[in-house]
Amino acid sequence: MTRSTRILWAFPLAAAAVLAACAPDTTAPGRTAAAPQFAMAAGTDSYIVAFKGNGVPADFAAQVAALGGTVTSLHTGAGLAAVSGLSNAAAAQLAAAKDVSEVQPDALISLDVRLAAADGGTADDAVASQSNPTTAARYSWQWNMRLIRADRAWAAGKLGSAGVTVAILDTGIDYDDPDLNGLVDLSRSASFIASDDSLTATYFPTRNLISDYHGHGTNVASQVSSKAVALAGVTSKTTLIGVKVLSAQGSGPLSAILNGVLWAADHGADVANMSLGGGFVKAGNGRYVGLINRTFTYAARQGMLVVVAAGNGLTDLDHDGNALPTYCGVPTVVCVSAVGPATATGNPDAFAYYSNFGRSAISVAGPGGNADAANGFPVSAWPWGNDIASWVWSYCSKTRIAGFTSSGVPVLTVCVAGNRLTGYIGTSQATPHVAGLAALVIAETGRGNPSQVKARIQQSADDLGQPGTDPFYGRGRINVARALGL
Repeated sequence: MTRSTRILWAFPLAAAAVLAACAPDTTAPGRTAAAPQFAMAAGTDSYIVAFKGNGVPADFAAQVAALGGTVTSLHTGAGLAAVSGLSNAAAAQLAAAKDVSEVQPDALISLDVRLAAADGGTADDAVASQSNPTTAARYSWQWNMRLIRADRAWAAGKLGSAGVTVAILDTGIDYDDPDLNGLVDLSRSASFIASDDSLTATYFPTRNLISDYHGHGTNVASQVSSKAVALAGVTSKTTLIGVKVLSAQGSGPLSAILNGVLWAADHGADVANMSLGGGFVKAGNGRYVGLINRTFTYAARQGMLVVVAAGNGLTDLDHDGNALPTYCGVPTVVCVSAVGPATATGNPDAFAYYSNFGRSAISVAGPGGNADAANGFPVSAWPWGNDIASWVWSYCSKTRIAGFTSSGVPVLTVCVAGNRLTGYIGTSQATPHVAGLAALVIAETGRGNPSQVKARIQQSADDLGQPGTDPFYGRGRINVARALGL
């Protein structure tokens, strides 16, 4: 094992990004509510269409073609479609059609553009520990799994079931890294990002379309299910499917995200993990909420529980003025805030300095990592070496792209070796711990009852605040052992 080194990356601010639950800006102050960021138009000619009822008119494609556009996707069960190539006037004309309920411009959703991650060196001396995840090579680094009592569940033989599926709606998955190889069902995985599909076809033709060129999705997936070669997941046998809805740059259209939810629900996912937080402005964009609610209602009817990240804007989602908390505002979802120790000997349940909150918005909290923002991130002696933060670790995606040459050729990072570890912090990382717990509960109680699974996760959580009034932890920080009756 080589000595760990700390690497912080700061990406330039992208235009109009929705706060999603990737790792946050490491200069955030203490618990002071921040102004949320909002989604903006993904393109001038792209729209999402909702129909009256749940059907799609038989002549819809012809209607769109007559207006100069193209149908890029449609879903009859949810009564939604995405179209491109329409002018504003043509979109208004389509909205007036008798079978159409509304037509909204597509919106761009992005990960938080200021990404913090720690490179933990190599793990080339590791072996599989699927039946006993505590013997994973770097399990000593996983304060997060011990905090939620996952180790007690493993000791009782609660390792998950291959018959339960969790969909990872994210930047893709490095599906054959040592911790994930064999756990990802590629036959049910899908990409909704054309730009990444083009990258794959041109530069990585032997790779599946869900290959992760960003790295975020791989870290998220590994917290749900892992073979515990280097690092344990909440489960070690749960099946994963990759649903790529964000690009190598960490962004994607809302239509891709909605299509990803529908795809997962239609392809046997019991749980969907969406490490995507943020909000929309009420004025003008309020109807996006109707599109989102329609999509998630369909998912619930299909028996799929959706677990979403609260986001990293340190925003009170209950008192955010002209904002709508999007996914956390949907009653059927589990919305997750983050906790973590700010120093190696600190309180592991300290509320994360970046996490969004809200008494009615947050369902539960999970381990997302933390740092002592108030005291300038003091260096502390962690198991992986002296460091400023509690990271949530995974293998680094082999295909993570660092940038492009002047001729547009992607340049890969040192992770191409396939044995590098990387750490993230954010509500993105808290969320898949909850999705993994949901998979364990479903393995015990059966499929198709998302509301019951949500209730069990909440009822078994460790209450860390004021019952009924706490805005930070929801019903509490999840407890895997208690949820399984241990």
